Amino acid sequence: MSTTTIGFIGLGLIGGSIAKALRKFHPEYRLMAYSATPATLELAKKENLIDVSLSSQDERFCECDYIFLCAPVSTNIQYLDFLKTVIHPDCIITDVGSVKGEIHQAVTMLGLDGNFIGGHPMAGSEKTGLKNAKDYLLENAYYLITPGGEISVTKLGNFLDLVQSMGAIPMVLTYEEHDYITAAVSHLPHIVAASLVNLVHNLDTPDHHMRTVAAGGFKDITRIASSSPDMWQPICLENRRQISRVLDEYIRLLVQARCWVDQEEATDIYRMFEQAREYRDDIPDNFGGPIRKTYDIYCDIYDEAGGIATVATMLATNNISIKNIGIIHNREFGEGVLRIEFYDQESCSTAEKVLSDRNYTLHKL
Repeated sequence: MSTTTIGFIGLGLIGGSIAKALRKFHPEYRLMAYSATPATLELAKKENLIDVSLSSQDERFCECDYIFLCAPVSTNIQYLDFLKTVIHPDCIITDVGSVKGEIHQAVTMLGLDGNFIGGHPMAGSEKTGLKNAKDYLLENAYYLITPGGEISVTKLGNFLDLVQSMGAIPMVLTYEEHDYITAAVSHLPHIVAASLVNLVHNLDTPDHHMRTVAAGGFKDITRIASSSPDMWQPICLENRRQISRVLDEYIRLLVQARCWVDQEEATDIYRMFEQAREYRDDIPDNFGGPIRKTYDIYCDIYDEAGGIATVATMLATNNISIKNIGIIHNREFGEGVLRIEFYDQESCSTAEKVLSDRNYTLHKL
């Protein structure tokens, strides 16, 4: 019985996490990889993550049943020319990029529609590189799948099974649907967050009073403005048509809100907030999404010496690691509350139980 062979081009956070999940759930699979960073391949071999290290245009890619393109979109596209010359007819090439239009167009031009299935795991972290990859990163995360126009039902079904076996939730879309959806729920929010921060920066007083009071709610809703410009500049350029489309609608809603405020339209203003609240409350929070999830809780606490230390010590004695902690003062909570951020959902859930058992009042956003 032949062994399934899977190759990787790029072995960073996402590629490394996929490889680790495959190693965990399919230890019998043969994994091989190329990375532009030699130290990455050395680490992968040291951790027994891959069986074979490859060069940039290695003929051994012909042995692969699946090839994951996990480099930047432009690099992935460049590799298609080479892969076309070496893959066997049943090989599936897939990628993990957050924009699909350009690579699908390149695939069609090269006549690879029968061998390409686009992929986008809706998972991530503020950290990068193989050293931060986790075998559970894909668990309960949506994995958007955009098949090539000539892909067979059998090949698509096999790939869906592979994705599900890693704990992810596959969702099949056209690449146009994918880019439109991610423009609205991922790309636009990053632009909005950056714009809000730049707005406060531009309007701030010489004494930086706005920046001082921005801690709390404002900092929370603009968290993703701290994302890497090196990542988001190319995304905006690659998905510019769909981003422009959703920006038009967003600008229309902003103009509409300004008119309601100017004209004191109390009913319309109330309805705007009510509809937003109802829709947001219906968004499930037990699945991964395109924007990195934070694992945090808010609890009432006296703003006095020793209050934070007491909570931190209590969590530490239960082996719960804290990522960030601090008191927030804003109107949403009335008085100050303690915001505690954790590295994962398990730590967050355990902390909720520990604090509830000690009669702390917890809040959820």
